[in-house]
Amino acid sequence: MNPTLLHLVRDNAVNISTRSWEIGTLAEALTEVEWPLLSVFTPVSVYPPSRLPWWESAADVLSIAETTINRKVSGTLPLADGQGSVGDPASLGQAVLLRNWTRIDLTDTRFSTAAGGQLGYLLNVAPRSNSGAISHHEGEVQLWSDFVYMAPPFIAYFGALQNDSGGQALLQTAYDQIRLYRNALFDANVSLWRHIVLGSQEDPGHWATGNGWAAAGAMRVLATIKQSSFSSQMQSQQNDLARWVDEILTGVWQHQQSNGTLLNYVDQPNSFADSSSTALLAAASFRYSVFTGDSKHDAAAIRAMDLVYNSVTRTGGCSIPSTRKRWSRRVKTERIALKDNLSFCFLRLHGRDTNLPLGLFFGPYGLEA
Repeated sequence: MNPTLLHLVRDNAVNISTRSWEIGTLAEALTEVEWPLLSVFTPVSVYPPSRLPWWESAADVLSIAETTINRKVSGTLPLADGQGSVGDPASLGQAVLLRNWTRIDLTDTRFSTAAGGQLGYLLNVAPRSNSGAISHHEGEVQLWSDFVYMAPPFIAYFGALQNDSGGQALLQTAYDQIRLYRNALFDANVSLWRHIVLGSQEDPGHWATGNGWAAAGAMRVLATIKQSSFSSQMQSQQNDLARWVDEILTGVWQHQQSNGTLLNYVDQPNSFADSSSTALLAAASFRYSVFTGDSKHDAAAIRAMDLVYNSVTRTGGCSIPSTRKRWSRRVKTERIALKDNLSFCFLRLHGRDTNLPLGLFFGPYGLEA
């Protein structure tokens, strides 16, 4: 792809991301694309250097963390206004932890305090289901597939950086939350995750992007555990996470359309083509392939990647309609949906131009950004 056009996709994603989950998703995409050695998928270590070299400055990601802290309402625990969501503000947590780890002024405790507050809110304040699953919604217990991408990766990264017995307990907590969410949302009859269970707004449909959130979030936790100092002690958890990602990928790709796309509700023939899920699940598939050595999802992911590549417009948008459901359950316009869509497209498109197989490179995980 023309680098100028790719940069337009990146700039569009930056310019239109405003809500906590949009900015958190953007921060993760920027980390994986622009600063891959700071991603949990690096084959070097999950622990970033305490001083960042100029070529790996992560300036835009650290700026997001700085802005998050500056805008945070004093006396509150979540990192941002989640607009009714428990999990969404936690999506900003990894950027905040990276900013804390690499700060020059060691007396500056703003970032560690804020990250600790976000963690404490998730573990000790947020409502839970009877099984112990942290609710994705503040007002009543609801389990959304979205949660798996928003909160467990932050909890796992916090634990890996803490790097003591308490840190290992946090890694276990991240794994346990995915396990509990899978127990509640996985539909074994079709090998797909439902979107929402419990509460007054249940959505038992198999929302494609929700399956993408779950698969990509589980891969991030899997990579974090693998790259932590507790990897050898947590092999069974890693095996489970890989198996659960495989379940999702097996379920979604059997519904892939002839042009490579996935439908918004993946197994509903009358649903519309959705670029967000197509891009995100392609990225998760390549991560899974390189991590496990199991290439059975590669062909479908390549078809999806090519579709996303060919759907980028001259202005850096994506021509396939996309939606994301929110509390009102209205179908949002394509303009609103492009906020997460463009971050997903940016994540997936960067690897499209490499000359290496599948656009994956650098060691056992691949920086496929």
